[in-house]
Amino acid sequence: MEQRMESQKVTPVTGAGFDPAYVPGLTSPEPEAVAEDAVTDSDEVGKEGTRDEEPEAAQATQAAEDAGAADVAEDAEAVVKDGPVLAAKDRRGSITVDATGVRFTLDDQEAEFTWDEISAVEYGTSRKRLTVTVHTPNSRWYPNDVEAADKSRLTEWTEQLDKALDAYFED
Repeated sequence: MEQRMESQKVTPVTGAGFDPAYVPGLTSPEPEAVAEDAVTDSDEVGKEGTRDEEPEAAQATQAAEDAGAADVAEDAEAVVKDGPVLAAKDRRGSITVDATGVRFTLDDQEAEFTWDEISAVEYGTSRKRLTVTVHTPNSRWYPNDVEAADKSRLTEWTEQLDKALDAYFED
């Protein structure tokens, strides 16, 4: 069967199979907007001369934000220490379930889900492997699994996970 070249419709290939950094719905800023921002910043510096006062104010603001962030981090650690926590870890990745939400790591990648972002959490075990899947409201799911050293460790992880989900996740 012959095909004519004019009848072929060529569409550009998009998606994670073509571009590993592809995230649906994410767009890059317009090149003109970025260029305009750079021009206005340099114009303001030229009009005002040097900005000696502004860096000092920025440093003071940054110091105040860092102090506030440290307080929030201490509060979060206090909440995490008080309630049940699952911290399952193997040679490549980890699964952490605590008061802040669910955190997955695999090699150098990390995904963190707060309890507000999660619509369901399911888990399963097979042999010595614990698989936890986080479902989000936009019909996406994110699985991660860790391998236990033995079956008793796997049983311990599932008990900790049950307690953490009962404490933090609202049905």
